[in-house]
Amino acid sequence: MLRAIIPAAGFGTRLKPHTFSLPKVLLNVGGKPILGHIIEKLLSEQIYNATFVVGYLGEKIVEYVKKYYPELNSNFVTQDIALGLGHAIHVAVPTIKEEEIFIILGDTIFDVDLHSVFQKKMSSLGVKYVEDPSRFGVAVCNDGLISKLIEKPQTPISKLALVGLYYIRNTNLMIESLNELFEKEIKTKGEYQLTDALQLMIEKGEQFTTFNVDGWYDCGKSETLLSTNRFLLETKGTNRKVDNNVIIDPVYISESAIVKNSVIGPFTTISENCVVEESIIRNSILSPNSRVEKSMLDNSIIGMNAIVKGNYKKLNAGDSSEIEFY
Repeated sequence: MLRAIIPAAGFGTRLKPHTFSLPKVLLNVGGKPILGHIIEKLLSEQIYNATFVVGYLGEKIVEYVKKYYPELNSNFVTQDIALGLGHAIHVAVPTIKEEEIFIILGDTIFDVDLHSVFQKKMSSLGVKYVEDPSRFGVAVCNDGLISKLIEKPQTPISKLALVGLYYIRNTNLMIESLNELFEKEIKTKGEYQLTDALQLMIEKGEQFTTFNVDGWYDCGKSETLLSTNRFLLETKGTNRKVDNNVIIDPVYISESAIVKNSVIGPFTTISENCVVEESIIRNSILSPNSRVEKSMLDNSIIGMNAIVKGNYKKLNAGDSSEIEFY
């Protein structure tokens, strides 16, 4: 039996203003919320038990999961204070039975063969080679096994970054190590880090291996949200055709969206119940129920129920003119 734990309590500060009214994990990318992509990946791997760690606007996450994924056996726990990833997993401990654990961060979309990871029957952490490891937990490996884990190293001891995918076989030892963090007040940069708990597990004899995650897409900032949208459309775009429009694939255009006399794409998501008229939109995300009229948008994110209206200009430009609009 395998249980997924999805920490999803973050405020999404770097994605304001979109996260003023919606938790980060419910922002639309590639035609559905970030969390929807994660859940569907879990279901495809036959993982039906999941614990969601919620906080800010957590009731919206509960509502979304129950409405769209009733087949998932879901538990919800609240992380009232953000004290680190180790704290988030510790909050989820009461929902864990005699199960193996797969932890995945709620703002990360990934493309990896999990079946091969689970078949190894060994605790394993997802890693990716990065040039600047100072923002991540990193793994030091010897002979195929992790010998040391360090959270946000100040010196470049390794460039194998932990990308937020953790397969834990020895759940009891994980819980014991998390408890030790709190009993001994072990913190890194003022927070209880999951990396520190996993290091305690290694010191107590648990063997960890790694698996490479080349397809790792962070949704923590507007620019990375747009790049993730681009990746998803390249692999899962609907390529819907709409009469009297120019559609440049790949795109996602919801069946409930209305598009008139516009140029859409490439790399554009038009969500449910959007209305687009006489506009040019590329490399952008329109959230549900938004409306765009007579506008040109590029590298843009339009929030739910937002209205964007532009206007066309009439020009009589003589020879050798140079005109710029701002």
